[in-house]
Amino acid sequence: MKKVAIILSGCGVYDGSEIHEATLAMLALSKNEVEYDCFAPDKEQYHVVNHLTGEVADEKRNVLVESARISRGSISAIDKLNVSDYCGLLLPGGFGAAKNLSDFAINGDNYSVDEDVAKVIVEFHQARKPIAALCIAPVILAKVLGARVTIGNDKATADMLTGVGATHVNKEYNEVAIDEKNLIVTNPCYMLADNIYQVSLGAEAAVGAMLGLMKK
Repeated sequence: MKKVAIILSGCGVYDGSEIHEATLAMLALSKNEVEYDCFAPDKEQYHVVNHLTGEVADEKRNVLVESARISRGSISAIDKLNVSDYCGLLLPGGFGAAKNLSDFAINGDNYSVDEDVAKVIVEFHQARKPIAALCIAPVILAKVLGARVTIGNDKATADMLTGVGATHVNKEYNEVAIDEKNLIVTNPCYMLADNIYQVSLGAEAAVGAMLGLMKK
């Protein structure tokens, strides 16, 4: 049976993984009889946001510990990820992708990617195993691989991605951008989606396209 590695970035849209995107991607994998394991960096979050008020809280949390909420406790530190055990990689969105897996939300044009995350992405790429990214997470693939990606149709964000050597294409919430050369699949999800049903369509489209690339 096929198995995919999922990189989470915390728990909650404002400071971690977008929960709907993560769980709907897991559901799409399961519907296609694909197993998955979850991983996350074992480090402190950039900050903690009170999801009720939207304000930054005066506390600290760990990315791996918070990600375990989504994975129901079944998760490992990203440095334990062995690429040879998996046939694909998936990164849900949420601000955690832009704050914890990278610093895109903080540094904009001059952003960088967490070293362990970048290492895993490069290893999957070199092994010719497909990678899917949802919502804002494609900025990570843009920086590491200079891939052809979509984050929807926001011109300012798209311009930043082209600035780091990537190619951006506009797509709707239910569409995917496929980089056949680099085996990359991206979908806008909540960058454009108005509700959880629309996110489910995007997640299913991304997973379906990723599985299609596995056959090539």
